[in-house]
Amino acid sequence: MDITADATPAELAATRERLRAAWQARKPDYAQRRGDLERLRDAFRARIPAMDAAIRADFGHRSTHENLISEAMVTLSEIDHAIARLRRWMKPTRAAVGWKFWPASAQVRPEPVGVIGILSPWNYPVNLALVPLVSAIAAGNHAYLKPSEHTPRTSAFLRELLGEVFPAERVAVALGGPEVGAAFAALPFDHLLFTGSTAVGRKVMAAAAPNLTPVTLELGGKAPALVCSDFPTELAAARIATGKWFNAGQTCIGVDYVLVDAGRRDELVAALQAELRARYGDAFSTDDYTRIISDAQFARLRGYIDDAHARDIEVIEPFAADEATARARAAQRIFPPVLVLEPGQDADVMRHEIFGPILPIVSYRTLDEAIGRINALERPLALYPFGFRGDDIERIVAGTLAGGVTVNDTLVHFGVHDLPFGGIGPSGIGAIHGKTGFDAFSKALPVFRQRRLAASDWLKPPYRGRVDRLVRWLAK
Repeated sequence: MDITADATPAELAATRERLRAAWQARKPDYAQRRGDLERLRDAFRARIPAMDAAIRADFGHRSTHENLISEAMVTLSEIDHAIARLRRWMKPTRAAVGWKFWPASAQVRPEPVGVIGILSPWNYPVNLALVPLVSAIAAGNHAYLKPSEHTPRTSAFLRELLGEVFPAERVAVALGGPEVGAAFAALPFDHLLFTGSTAVGRKVMAAAAPNLTPVTLELGGKAPALVCSDFPTELAAARIATGKWFNAGQTCIGVDYVLVDAGRRDELVAALQAELRARYGDAFSTDDYTRIISDAQFARLRGYIDDAHARDIEVIEPFAADEATARARAAQRIFPPVLVLEPGQDADVMRHEIFGPILPIVSYRTLDEAIGRINALERPLALYPFGFRGDDIERIVAGTLAGGVTVNDTLVHFGVHDLPFGGIGPSGIGAIHGKTGFDAFSKALPVFRQRRLAASDWLKPPYRGRVDRLVRWLAK
């Protein structure tokens, strides 16, 4: 296991070279891949308490239950899914050659590509580091991981975990700040995966371009929930609340804003407030509520509320407190849930991905108007339509385009292994999870096998006589 803390560009490059040379010398077979995944599963499971402690320390506080759901459960499930299907994924698939090429045969072989670079974020610092690593290892690659500097204790946890599981020439971890991340993205990887903001994703893609490194970008955007007029507001509020305030809204596929039919807007607002009180109590208990990751992120979110106030937009703070309590909360980076009603498209909460516990609610008069509002913004990473009328749901799904869709719920499509997870345009490029991740980090190698006797032996000059007739017949 190779560990580089605040590595220089030369050290990063040397580590990548070492990983590539070792991979070239011995490409992982089925036994090695399966063994690596099994050891990773067992070592990770044994360290879940240490993972929980590291994440809670990095955030200031995050519910142990949220850590178990979003980090431990998802990661272990991904490993088990890959182990159970690995042999099947690795098998070549037959390809039809057509009668004109008879008696030849063809197949497509999934081949590993080399060294996978993984730039992982801070919001789910274990899940979003290890799930891509599972795909990289399953596909037979070596990997170089750069976790976020904003969660240093969790990054140290990952370093120790992976150091026990993998030898130095198979998996490496680079620790450091943005300058290390920039140098890391510029390395000539065989594939580079980045999870993070759209703005940084553009920089990563630009850094990878000189090497023509293939990239998978898992970004974000303004994921809408669209509540149709037939869907119960209480049920919508419960499911939207989970999609919004899990991890205090610091989720790339979290609900960013809600569209609701105008006649039921106030009903939904009341249902959301009731849901918040049921979850966090009238006095706002923070035992199950996650802190904002940094002072800078807290200030950014506070700026969105200040902008809304400056525009005379209605802001509802269900857990508003006196000045002393508000200061104490801010010191701990506790940002209680906030509702913003009817913000215009020029308001900051509608111009930027919120990535926090602020929820804009916008009313619409017709379903076509709601679809138009979604399409007026960049294509999101996720879309959440709520409705029981099949025709309405089909109009929404067919009339928009998002990275993924969950109907009548939020977030859960992320955990379905056989669904590709990825964005489109500003919300991402490519997809991972399950076999999709295996394929993303593999080369689909076409192999054509010719027999001892073949018709192609006839297709050569001089093109006269029966060769001329054969060519003309084949070209019909």
